[in-house]
Amino acid sequence: MSVGWVEGGVMTYTNASVLSAANSTSGGDDSELGNFYRPFSVFSVLAVTLLAMLVVATFVWNLLVLVTILRVRTFHRVPHNLVASMATSDVMVAGLVMPLSLVHELNGRRWKLGRLLCQAWISFDVLCCTASIWNVTAIALDRYWSITRHLEYTLKTRKRISNVMIALTWLLSSVISLSPLFGWGETYSEEDLECQVSQDPSYTIFSTFGAFYLPLCVVLFVYWKIYKAAKFRIGSRKTNTITPMAEVKEAEGQPQMAFTARHATVSFQTDGETWREQKERRAALMVGILIGVFVLCWIPFFLTELVIPLCSCDIPPIWKSVFLWLGYSNSFFNPLIYTAFNKNYNNAFRNLFSRHR
Repeated sequence: MSVGWVEGGVMTYTNASVLSAANSTSGGDDSELGNFYRPFSVFSVLAVTLLAMLVVATFVWNLLVLVTILRVRTFHRVPHNLVASMATSDVMVAGLVMPLSLVHELNGRRWKLGRLLCQAWISFDVLCCTASIWNVTAIALDRYWSITRHLEYTLKTRKRISNVMIALTWLLSSVISLSPLFGWGETYSEEDLECQVSQDPSYTIFSTFGAFYLPLCVVLFVYWKIYKAAKFRIGSRKTNTITPMAEVKEAEGQPQMAFTARHATVSFQTDGETWREQKERRAALMVGILIGVFVLCWIPFFLTELVIPLCSCDIPPIWKSVFLWLGYSNSFFNPLIYTAFNKNYNNAFRNLFSRHR
């Protein structure tokens, strides 16, 4: 990758002309370069405050989801195990990746914490972000099968498939994140004080497609199928009615018997939505929003990750940081979106807080 998962620049405030003059006279000594950083500008204080609030909010919210799933016994089943896996990856992003990324930004995108911590940070960054993306994909697949194949997608089958998806998610994420540690490129440069994901072109293609473009294709295909299924179901829903009408008249002078049932109607399907249709509609809406936010958060970052190495071009550091932290913010939105469409979580949150009063 030309930029790296943790390549950011929102905290670089060096005056280019002054820095150039300093480099020519001092040879670029780190102690003198540090004198030209202005970390206490209004913009830097505001940026640090917002990013710190994002880190804390992401960690607390995902931790709250995990605690709720562990404490409420009814949540110890699918699809909540998929949600627990997603919350685990997102809380790891907030607890292990985002704080060090913020330190990296504050140091002007220079890494001063050594090789071992750099390798650990990069590995956790790729592992957690990739797992978070694939967990979103697993939830979308689970909702798709539960809507389109609800008769054959039984609880036992659903549990088995969800466990397989969780295992594959973390296995693939581990393979992508640990590959550079076994020689597939270098993550740390002691001379330049750089810490970034391996820049090897083959690893760039492998990691970006495995971590984003493949799950992107899956979730877009899944939502297209969900949309088609919902549209077909609405179009094919008809109200079947029977309106009997009988009238018998005897000849004149004979006793008359007439039976009229002009307004009697028997309806086999109501015009409104059934309980299952309402549930499926909410699930489809939740999946659509989850996928939409996922795409908006990550596609700018991964587009630059793939395009920049191929065209040998670069973008301003500020945009690299914006795209990086926009991707991180997906870990904040995931639990908000899922719990917003689930009344059980809202009730569980209220009970959890009421017990601690």
